[in-house]
Amino acid sequence: MPPLLIYIHGFNSSPLSAKAQQIQAWCETHRPDIKLEVPRLACYPSDAANQLKALVNTYQGDYRIGLVGSSLGGYLSTWLNAQFGFPAVVVNPAVKPYELLVDYLGPQQNPYTGEQYVFEAHHMGDLKALDTESISHPDTIWLLQQEGDEVLDYSQAVAKYQGCKQTVEAGGDHAFVGFDRYPAKIIQFLGL
Repeated sequence: MPPLLIYIHGFNSSPLSAKAQQIQAWCETHRPDIKLEVPRLACYPSDAANQLKALVNTYQGDYRIGLVGSSLGGYLSTWLNAQFGFPAVVVNPAVKPYELLVDYLGPQQNPYTGEQYVFEAHHMGDLKALDTESISHPDTIWLLQQEGDEVLDYSQAVAKYQGCKQTVEAGGDHAFVGFDRYPAKIIQFLGL
């Protein structure tokens, strides 16, 4: 089956994020045979989850699928991994977004798309419903984590993904400094 890479961006991000663009550029140059999907996710968690499920349902019979998810996209990648078993690379993943995003309740504007929406308390419940209590196939997930992440507590991810392949770097930030070092290794890990 031909390879398909789904890149899942984070909260208030878009397909225009730096990491999504780096993955796209790398695939175009080195692996044009890989079909790349970088969906512009809906603002609300249950809508984004339904979008991803629909995408998977469209392709899973015809493609070998691998996932890369950043921040909230890492959380969603972990959920898809639990649902379907696709290998996933999670980059500075959100572990408990339903706790973290409480600080973002109220009016929001996506800085990439300009889309305005209101993030409400019930969306935390929607996020919690997507939580993956434990990693059932740790050999299928690779954690890429930087300790200098200013948004998320990196130690939560190190604990959550215990038993998975882990690359934990000192310094860095939430955007993951030097991500462009990894696309080739990511594609190899995902078996694409």
